Amino acid sequence: MNSTTPGASVTVVGIGADGWPGLGDPGRATLRHAQVVLGGGRQLDLLPGEVTAQRVPWPTPLLPALPDLLAAHAGRRICVLASGDPMWFGIGSHLARLVGPHRVRVVSHPSSISLACARLGWPVERVTVRSAVGRDLDRIRRDLAPGRLLLVLGPDATTPATLARTLTDAGYGASELTVLAALGTDREHRVDGSAHDWKAEPGDPLHVVAVRVAATPGTRVLSTVPGLPDDAFDHDGALTKREARALALSRLAPTVDDLLWDVGAGCGSVAVEWLRTDPSTSAVAVEARAERAERISGNARALGVPHLRVVRGQAPDALADLPAPDAVFVGGGLTAPGVFDAVWTALRPGGRLVAHAVTLEGERVLVDQSVQRGGDLTRLSVERAAPLGGFTGWKPARPLVQWAVTKP
Repeated sequence: MNSTTPGASVTVVGIGADGWPGLGDPGRATLRHAQVVLGGGRQLDLLPGEVTAQRVPWPTPLLPALPDLLAAHAGRRICVLASGDPMWFGIGSHLARLVGPHRVRVVSHPSSISLACARLGWPVERVTVRSAVGRDLDRIRRDLAPGRLLLVLGPDATTPATLARTLTDAGYGASELTVLAALGTDREHRVDGSAHDWKAEPGDPLHVVAVRVAATPGTRVLSTVPGLPDDAFDHDGALTKREARALALSRLAPTVDDLLWDVGAGCGSVAVEWLRTDPSTSAVAVEARAERAERISGNARALGVPHLRVVRGQAPDALADLPAPDAVFVGGGLTAPGVFDAVWTALRPGGRLVAHAVTLEGERVLVDQSVQRGGDLTRLSVERAAPLGGFTGWKPARPLVQWAVTKP
C-alpha cells in the first residue's frame, strides 16, 4: 500500500514522537485537507492549530468500536493518525482488513523499529520484533534463544522492569537490555543494563526495549521444533511423549493462521508445541479434569504461548461452540461415543486429523475409523537404554498406534 492509492476513503498518516516537525509534505497536506482526524490523545495533541479538522480521540476498547466510528463520519475526509509506520503493529492493517485495502491510503513514516536499529547498529532483517501492547508479555518466552536480537514495543513505562523479570525467570537473566526512549525527538535517551539486576526506574512511556538474548549458565535452551523433552512440561503422567508428539505434529502440519483442537489434552503438550511452531497459529485445548486444565494453562504460560485457549469439558459436548479447526489431535477420550463424528464434521476440508491409542480398545476404534474414513495407521515402539544389573539393556515403552487422515 502506498500514498497514491486512488479512491481511498480513509487516509492514515504515520507520525513520530517528534510530531508535526517530523512530518513530510504529503502528511502535512493530508492533515490540513482533512475534515475529521481520528487518533490517540497524545497524537492529536501533536497537531498545530493550522489543522482545523474535528479531532476525535480513540474510544476504549478501540477495535470493536472502529466500524461504528467510521460510519459516523462517512462522507467526510477522514484522516487517521498512527504511531510511526501505520502498517507495522499499527492501525493501518486493521483498517485495510475492515474497509478493504483499496479504500485505505497510507502516508508512512519511519517506525520506532527502524530508528532503534539505526541507533543500535542492528540489521533490521535479523531482528525479531514483538509487541507487548495488548498482549501478554509471557509470549516472549517462545523467542528466547542465545544470540537472538529482540525489540519489544511496550505499552507503558513499567515494561522494561516487567520484561527483565520475565527474562530472569526464564533463565535468561544474562540478557543485555537497552531502553530507547522518545526516539527522534530532542528528548531521546537510552538506558542500558542486564535483566538480572535491572534497577532503572520507570521512565518515558514512549520507548522500545532492545534485548540481546543471553542464557544464564545451566539454562536449557528449548527449540521451537516439535519434540520438547517430556520434563519441559508439568504433568501427572497424562502426556503425549516426546517421540510420539513430534510424530503427531509432523502429521498435523501446522502452517500460517491454522487452528488446532487438542481433544483430551492432558497437560496440553501437543497444543503448546503447535503454538510454538508459528506465532500466527491458534489452538484450543479441551480437557475434562479441572486440575489438568489448570496445568495446561501453566504449561502454556511457561513455554511462551499464554494465548492457548483452554476449555474444560468432555468431548463431544465441549466441542459444540468452538470455531472450525484446521487440524484436530485426539489424545484422550477417543473411545467416548460421538467424538470422531463431531471432530470430522467440524474439521475444514483439507484439515488433518491425528489420533493416538495405547489400549486395545482404543486401537479397535482407530482401526474402525481408518476403514470408514481412510488415512494411515502407524504403530510406534520406542526403546531406551537403561541399567540392567551391571549392564545396559533396552527398556521398551508402551507401544502406540497413530491414525492420521486428511479430510477431502
